[in-house]
Amino acid sequence: MQLKIYGIKNCNTMKKTFEFLESEGIEYEFIDYKKQAPDAALLVKFADKVGFETLINKRGTTYRKLDDADNEKLESEKSALVMLAEKSSMIKRPIIEFPNGDLILGFEPEEIKGKM
Repeated sequence: MQLKIYGIKNCNTMKKTFEFLESEGIEYEFIDYKKQAPDAALLVKFADKVGFETLINKRGTTYRKLDDADNEKLESEKSALVMLAEKSSMIKRPIIEFPNGDLILGFEPEEIKGKM
């Protein structure tokens, strides 16, 4: 298994990640949420490793536009993961999955280098 990058292609943070990986000569497989929506099993796998709260991108527009009812759903892992599957733009990005199963959320160049 090679490095897998999960996210949305047009995101600025994703673009920085792609540029960094390419400049370092690191091969990767990109999984675009807009073309291949994350399923429940994938989100549960991520949540088991980093916690479901960590998966939520609280800086994005989608999160900021949530109403009170949707915000309440984010307090429970089960309902939060359902919402993240439906609104994949609300998942923190990138999620970088290493061949050994380790995850990094967000663009962290030094952390990526340290795991390679």
